[in-house]
Amino acid sequence: MAAPPSFLWTRRIFLTLLTGFVLLPVFVMVSSSLKPLADVSGKFQWIPSSLTFRPYLDIWETVPLADYFVNSAVVAGAATVCSVIIAIFAAYAVSRYTFRGKRAFTVTVLSTQMFPGILFLLPLFLIYVNIGNATGLALFGSRIGLIITYLTFSLPFSIWMLIGYFDSVPRDLDEAAKVDGCGPVGALVRVIVPAALPGIVAVAVYAFMTAWGEVLFASVMTNDTTRTLAVGLQGYATQNDVYWNQVMAASLVVSIPVVAGFLLLQRYLVAGLTAGAVK
Repeated sequence: MAAPPSFLWTRRIFLTLLTGFVLLPVFVMVSSSLKPLADVSGKFQWIPSSLTFRPYLDIWETVPLADYFVNSAVVAGAATVCSVIIAIFAAYAVSRYTFRGKRAFTVTVLSTQMFPGILFLLPLFLIYVNIGNATGLALFGSRIGLIITYLTFSLPFSIWMLIGYFDSVPRDLDEAAKVDGCGPVGALVRVIVPAALPGIVAVAVYAFMTAWGEVLFASVMTNDTTRTLAVGLQGYATQNDVYWNQVMAASLVVSIPVVAGFLLLQRYLVAGLTAGAVK
């Protein structure tokens, strides 16, 4: 049955307005990044009177953006890899085995998502400082400490999501792998993980995006040498002026890895997020 014309026109109008609402901030960022600072600080113009690519060169000199880029890549990448590996084994154990405290573990994992991140800021700060004073292990102000911090947020969601995805994978695959001589780990690595690849990719994208754009903990748990991009962008604002054109240019450059990764893995992400909805 064909949809009525009124519905089609309503959908077109709504999608057009939604597209404009989404693309308008992007257009403002792009146009502002191509203007001299004097034009950005003055009255806003939709079409720049003069174009310059100088802000895209100055962003690397005004602040050590390359160092922040490396810190963010190391922290986000390590947090993503650790989160995915740990979540795979934890979710497989919960999905395939029955053990005492299984329900309590699942409820605990879900309950951690109810609390705001700022609630854990001071406790983690005190824990890191006390561990450093007692053992000499520098967690505060280090990449390792920030990676552990991000794991506390990405792991619960990753485990919970993979549990549901592993539950949708037929157990007959486990039995077939055991018949072929695989143990539990072999069945997981050779059979379950390939079958659950969309869900694993979705978890990886979530963990990476969470770590890449996090500001609250990165602003407290880092120093000048371990500062990440999300915090380093504040360096374009000084006591005397704000380099708005460089802020816009740096924001666009920082967004490229996330946008590119999302576009490349979009079909896996959509499949992973909708897995288990229909059997």
